[in-house]
Amino acid sequence: MHRRYELAGGEAAGAMSDGSIFFVGTATTLIRFGGFSILTDPNFLHQGEKVHLGYGLHSTRRTEPACQLEDLPPFDFVLLSHLHEDHFDRKVEQRLPRHTQILTTPKAARALAHRGFYAVDAMHPWESIEFARGESRLRVTSMPGRHGPMAFARLLPPVMGSMLEFGHERFGLLLRLYVSGDTLVYEAIREIPERFPGIDCALLHLGGTRVMGVLVTMDGKQGVEMMKIVEPEIAVPIHYDDYDVFRSPLSDFADEVHAAGLDGHVRWIHRGETLPIPNPLARTREAHEEETQPP
Repeated sequence: MHRRYELAGGEAAGAMSDGSIFFVGTATTLIRFGGFSILTDPNFLHQGEKVHLGYGLHSTRRTEPACQLEDLPPFDFVLLSHLHEDHFDRKVEQRLPRHTQILTTPKAARALAHRGFYAVDAMHPWESIEFARGESRLRVTSMPGRHGPMAFARLLPPVMGSMLEFGHERFGLLLRLYVSGDTLVYEAIREIPERFPGIDCALLHLGGTRVMGVLVTMDGKQGVEMMKIVEPEIAVPIHYDDYDVFRSPLSDFADEVHAAGLDGHVRWIHRGETLPIPNPLARTREAHEEETQPP
Protein backbone atom coordinates (compact mmCIF):
# COMPACT_ATOMS: atom_id res chain seq x y z
CA MET A 1 0.00 0.00 0.00
CA HIS A 2 1.48 3.32 -1.07
CA ARG A 3 1.66 6.13 1.46
CA ARG A 4 -0.31 9.14 0.27
CA TYR A 5 -0.30 12.77 1.37
CA GLU A 6 -2.80 15.51 0.53
CA LEU A 7 -1.09 18.89 0.24
CA ALA A 8 -2.90 22.17 0.66
CA GLY A 9 -2.91 25.28 -1.51
CA GLY A 10 -1.39 26.47 -4.77
CA GLU A 11 -3.01 23.99 -7.15
CA ALA A 12 -4.60 26.02 -9.91
CA ALA A 13 -1.71 28.21 -11.08
CA GLY A 14 1.09 25.71 -10.49
CA ALA A 15 -0.48 22.71 -12.19
CA MET A 16 -0.98 24.63 -15.44
CA SER A 17 2.41 26.39 -15.63
CA ASP A 18 5.79 25.33 -16.97
CA GLY A 19 8.28 23.85 -14.53
CA SER A 20 11.97 24.39 -13.80
CA ILE A 21 15.12 23.03 -12.18
CA PHE A 22 17.16 25.60 -10.26
CA PHE A 23 20.76 24.47 -9.60
CA VAL A 24 22.14 25.61 -6.23
CA GLY A 25 25.33 23.52 -6.36
CA THR A 26 26.62 20.03 -5.54
CA ALA A 27 23.45 17.84 -5.64
CA THR A 28 21.21 20.65 -4.40
CA THR A 29 18.42 21.62 -6.77
CA LEU A 30 14.93 23.05 -6.49
CA ILE A 31 12.57 21.16 -8.80
CA ARG A 32 9.23 22.81 -9.57
CA PHE A 33 6.58 21.22 -11.74
CA GLY A 34 2.84 20.67 -11.79
CA GLY A 35 2.17 22.63 -8.62
CA PHE A 36 4.86 20.83 -6.55
CA SER A 37 8.24 22.05 -5.31
CA ILE A 38 11.01 19.69 -4.16
CA LEU A 39 14.42 20.49 -2.64
CA THR A 40 17.08 17.84 -3.27
CA ASP A 41 20.10 17.06 -1.07
CA PRO A 42 20.44 20.44 0.71
CA ASN A 43 24.04 21.62 1.02
CA PHE A 44 24.71 25.32 1.51
CA LEU A 45 28.23 25.43 2.96
CA HIS A 46 30.66 28.03 1.64
CA GLN A 47 33.97 27.79 -0.16
CA GLY A 48 36.69 26.60 2.21
CA GLU A 49 34.32 24.92 4.67
CA LYS A 50 34.76 21.23 5.35
CA VAL A 51 32.36 18.30 5.47
CA HIS A 52 32.85 15.12 7.46
CA LEU A 53 32.55 11.91 5.44
CA GLY A 54 33.07 9.41 8.25
CA TYR A 55 36.06 7.43 9.49
CA GLY A 56 38.02 10.63 10.06
CA LEU A 57 37.70 11.67 6.40
CA HIS A 58 36.94 15.25 5.42
CA SER A 59 36.47 17.18 2.19
CA THR A 60 36.75 20.91 1.52
CA ARG A 61 34.24 22.84 -0.56
CA ARG A 62 35.74 24.56 -3.61
CA THR A 63 32.72 26.62 -4.67
CA GLU A 64 30.01 28.92 -3.36
CA PRO A 65 26.35 27.85 -3.42
CA ALA A 66 24.12 29.91 -5.68
CA CYS A 67 21.98 30.96 -2.71
CA GLN A 68 21.28 30.16 0.91
CA LEU A 69 18.55 27.96 2.35
CA GLU A 70 16.63 30.99 3.58
CA ASP A 71 16.62 32.51 0.07
CA LEU A 72 14.55 29.68 -1.42
CA PRO A 73 10.80 29.91 -1.97
CA PRO A 74 8.64 27.45 -0.01
CA PHE A 75 9.04 23.79 -0.94
CA ASP A 76 6.88 20.75 -0.20
CA PHE A 77 9.54 18.30 0.96
CA VAL A 78 13.24 17.42 0.88
CA LEU A 79 14.46 14.50 -1.21
CA LEU A 80 17.65 13.15 0.38
CA SER A 81 19.69 10.48 -1.37
CA HIS A 82 21.78 9.69 1.73
CA LEU A 83 23.11 11.25 4.90
CA HIS A 84 26.54 12.63 4.02
CA GLU A 85 27.39 16.21 4.97
CA ASP A 86 27.86 17.25 1.35
CA HIS A 87 24.17 16.37 0.87
CA PHE A 88 22.78 17.46 4.26
CA ASP A 89 25.22 19.75 6.01
CA ARG A 90 25.41 20.77 9.66
CA LYS A 91 24.01 24.26 8.98
CA VAL A 92 21.00 22.77 7.18
CA GLU A 93 20.50 20.47 10.17
CA GLN A 94 20.42 23.52 12.45
CA ARG A 95 18.23 25.75 10.26
CA LEU A 96 15.74 23.37 8.69
CA PRO A 97 12.46 23.31 10.66
CA ARG A 98 11.99 20.00 12.44
CA HIS A 99 8.56 19.54 10.84
CA THR A 100 10.07 19.52 7.31
CA GLN A 101 9.06 16.38 5.44
CA ILE A 102 12.12 14.43 4.26
CA LEU A 103 12.11 11.37 1.99
CA THR A 104 15.25 9.26 2.35
CA THR A 105 16.76 5.85 3.07
CA PRO A 106 15.75 3.89 6.20
CA LYS A 107 19.19 4.39 7.80
CA ALA A 108 19.17 8.13 7.17
CA ALA A 109 15.56 8.34 8.40
CA ARG A 110 16.52 6.75 11.73
CA ALA A 111 19.45 9.13 12.15
CA LEU A 112 17.35 12.19 11.34
CA ALA A 113 14.63 11.08 13.75
CA HIS A 114 17.26 10.91 16.51
CA ARG A 115 18.20 14.48 15.61
CA GLY A 116 14.65 15.68 16.14
CA PHE A 117 13.16 15.60 12.64
CA TYR A 118 9.70 14.11 13.05
CA ALA A 119 8.29 14.07 9.48
CA VAL A 120 10.79 11.71 7.87
CA ASP A 121 9.68 8.97 5.46
CA ALA A 122 11.94 5.93 5.13
CA MET A 123 11.88 4.45 1.64
CA HIS A 124 13.10 1.02 0.58
CA PRO A 125 14.03 0.35 -3.08
CA TRP A 126 11.00 0.44 -5.41
CA GLU A 127 8.74 1.79 -2.64
CA SER A 128 6.54 4.76 -3.58
CA ILE A 129 4.96 7.73 -1.84
CA GLU A 130 2.17 9.69 -3.50
CA PHE A 131 1.29 13.36 -3.13
CA ALA A 132 -1.87 15.12 -4.26
CA ARG A 133 -2.62 18.83 -4.51
CA GLY A 134 -6.03 19.40 -5.99
CA GLU A 135 -5.98 17.54 -9.31
CA SER A 136 -2.16 17.48 -9.43
CA ARG A 137 -0.37 14.23 -8.63
CA LEU A 138 3.23 13.32 -7.79
CA ARG A 139 4.54 9.82 -7.16
CA VAL A 140 8.08 9.47 -5.76
CA THR A 141 9.63 6.00 -6.03
CA SER A 142 12.93 5.00 -4.45
CA MET A 143 15.45 3.77 -7.04
CA PRO A 144 18.35 1.39 -6.42
CA GLY A 145 21.74 2.91 -5.70
CA ARG A 146 25.14 1.79 -4.46
CA HIS A 147 27.69 4.30 -3.17
CA GLY A 148 30.82 2.45 -4.27
CA PRO A 149 31.85 -1.13 -5.03
CA MET A 150 30.30 -3.92 -2.96
CA ALA A 151 33.55 -4.57 -1.06
CA PHE A 152 33.49 -0.93 0.08
CA ALA A 153 29.78 -0.76 0.89
CA ARG A 154 30.05 -1.12 4.68
CA LEU A 155 32.15 2.03 4.91
CA LEU A 156 29.56 4.21 3.16
CA PRO A 157 25.90 4.97 3.91
CA PRO A 158 23.10 3.35 1.88
CA VAL A 159 21.92 5.59 -0.94
CA MET A 160 18.85 5.84 -3.08
CA GLY A 161 17.99 7.36 -6.40
CA SER A 162 14.49 8.67 -7.00
CA MET A 163 11.91 8.65 -9.77
CA LEU A 164 9.54 11.61 -9.72
CA GLU A 165 6.38 11.11 -11.78
CA PHE A 166 4.32 14.27 -12.11
CA GLY A 167 0.76 13.91 -13.34
CA HIS A 168 -2.77 15.21 -13.35
CA GLU A 169 -5.96 13.46 -12.30
CA ARG A 170 -7.61 14.08 -15.67
CA PHE A 171 -4.62 14.19 -18.04
CA GLY A 172 -2.43 11.40 -16.65
CA LEU A 173 1.38 11.31 -16.55
CA LEU A 174 3.06 14.58 -17.57
CA LEU A 175 6.73 14.19 -16.65
CA ARG A 176 9.03 11.40 -15.50
CA LEU A 177 12.20 12.73 -13.83
CA TYR A 178 15.01 10.51 -12.50
CA VAL A 179 17.49 11.66 -9.83
CA SER A 180 20.40 9.23 -9.73
CA GLY A 181 21.70 9.90 -6.23
CA ASP A 182 25.32 9.09 -5.43
CA THR A 183 25.42 5.74 -7.17
CA LEU A 184 27.71 3.87 -9.48
CA VAL A 185 26.39 1.97 -12.47
CA TYR A 186 25.77 -1.62 -11.34
CA GLU A 187 23.42 -4.49 -12.17
CA ALA A 188 20.31 -3.20 -10.35
CA ILE A 189 20.33 0.02 -12.39
CA ARG A 190 19.34 -1.97 -15.49
CA GLU A 191 15.95 -2.69 -13.96
CA ILE A 192 15.05 1.02 -13.89
CA PRO A 193 14.11 1.41 -17.60
CA GLU A 194 12.21 -1.88 -17.49
CA ARG A 195 9.96 -0.48 -14.75
CA PHE A 196 10.05 3.16 -15.87
CA PRO A 197 10.38 3.51 -19.65
CA GLY A 198 10.24 6.90 -21.30
CA ILE A 199 12.23 8.97 -18.79
CA ASP A 200 12.00 12.64 -19.76
CA CYS A 201 14.85 14.03 -17.66
CA ALA A 202 17.67 12.60 -15.52
CA LEU A 203 19.73 14.50 -12.94
CA LEU A 204 23.06 12.67 -12.83
CA HIS A 205 25.36 12.84 -9.79
CA LEU A 206 28.83 12.82 -11.34
CA GLY A 207 32.22 14.01 -10.09
CA GLY A 208 34.07 10.71 -10.01
CA THR A 209 34.26 11.06 -6.23
CA ARG A 210 37.07 9.04 -4.70
CA VAL A 211 37.35 8.10 -1.02
CA MET A 212 40.61 6.42 -0.01
CA GLY A 213 41.28 6.05 -3.72
CA VAL A 214 38.03 4.16 -4.40
CA LEU A 215 35.50 5.47 -6.94
CA VAL A 216 32.15 6.08 -5.19
CA THR A 217 30.21 8.28 -7.66
CA MET A 218 29.98 8.19 -11.42
CA ASP A 219 32.79 9.68 -13.49
CA GLY A 220 32.31 10.86 -17.07
CA LYS A 221 32.43 7.38 -18.57
CA GLN A 222 29.92 5.95 -16.09
CA GLY A 223 27.66 8.96 -16.60
CA VAL A 224 27.36 8.12 -20.29
CA GLU A 225 26.86 4.45 -19.47
CA MET A 226 23.99 5.50 -17.19
CA MET A 227 22.49 7.55 -20.03
CA LYS A 228 22.64 4.55 -22.35
CA ILE A 229 20.88 2.36 -19.78
CA VAL A 230 18.03 4.62 -18.58
CA GLU A 231 17.74 6.51 -21.91
CA PRO A 232 16.47 9.90 -20.71
CA GLU A 233 15.30 12.39 -23.30
CA ILE A 234 17.67 14.85 -21.60
CA ALA A 235 20.36 14.37 -18.96
CA VAL A 236 21.49 17.16 -16.65
CA PRO A 237 24.88 16.74 -14.92
CA ILE A 238 25.17 17.97 -11.33
CA HIS A 239 27.48 17.15 -8.37
CA TYR A 240 30.73 17.46 -10.32
CA ASP A 241 33.19 20.08 -9.00
CA ASP A 242 32.12 21.39 -5.60
CA TYR A 243 34.40 19.33 -3.29
CA ASP A 244 38.02 18.28 -3.48
CA VAL A 245 37.06 14.58 -3.42
CA PHE A 246 35.50 15.07 -6.88
CA ARG A 247 38.20 13.89 -9.28
CA SER A 248 36.42 13.72 -12.65
CA PRO A 249 35.72 17.23 -14.02
CA LEU A 250 32.67 18.05 -16.09
CA SER A 251 34.88 18.09 -19.17
CA ASP A 252 35.35 14.31 -18.79
CA PHE A 253 31.61 13.83 -19.10
CA ALA A 254 31.40 16.29 -22.00
CA ASP A 255 34.10 14.37 -23.89
CA GLU A 256 32.35 11.03 -23.29
CA VAL A 257 28.99 12.48 -24.34
CA HIS A 258 30.45 13.79 -27.57
CA ALA A 259 32.25 10.52 -28.33
CA ALA A 260 28.96 8.64 -27.83
CA GLY A 261 27.04 11.02 -30.10
CA LEU A 262 24.70 12.05 -27.28
CA ASP A 263 25.27 15.83 -27.31
CA GLY A 264 21.62 16.47 -28.19
CA HIS A 265 20.47 14.67 -25.06
CA VAL A 266 22.39 16.77 -22.51
CA ARG A 267 21.50 20.14 -21.00
CA TRP A 268 24.23 22.04 -19.19
CA ILE A 269 23.37 24.30 -16.26
CA HIS A 270 25.71 26.11 -13.91
CA ARG A 271 25.17 27.12 -10.30
CA GLY A 272 22.53 29.82 -10.13
CA GLU A 273 20.96 28.91 -13.48
CA THR A 274 17.47 27.60 -14.08
CA LEU A 275 16.55 24.96 -16.63
CA PRO A 276 12.96 25.33 -17.88
CA ILE A 277 10.80 22.20 -18.12
CA PRO A 278 7.83 22.58 -20.48
CA ASN A 279 4.51 21.44 -19.06
CA PRO A 280 2.13 20.05 -21.72
CA LEU A 281 -0.79 21.43 -19.73
CA ALA A 282 0.59 24.93 -20.25
CA ARG A 283 0.57 24.34 -24.03
CA THR A 284 -3.01 23.05 -23.79
CA ARG A 285 -4.08 26.14 -21.88
CA GLU A 286 -2.40 28.50 -24.36
CA ALA A 287 -4.09 26.77 -27.30
CA HIS A 288 -7.46 26.97 -25.55
CA GLU A 289 -6.99 30.68 -24.80
CA GLU A 290 -6.11 31.37 -28.42
CA GLU A 291 -9.19 29.51 -29.63
CA THR A 292 -11.49 31.42 -27.29
CA GLN A 293 -10.12 34.89 -28.11
CA PRO A 294 -12.68 37.08 -29.90
CA PRO A 295 -11.86 37.84 -33.58
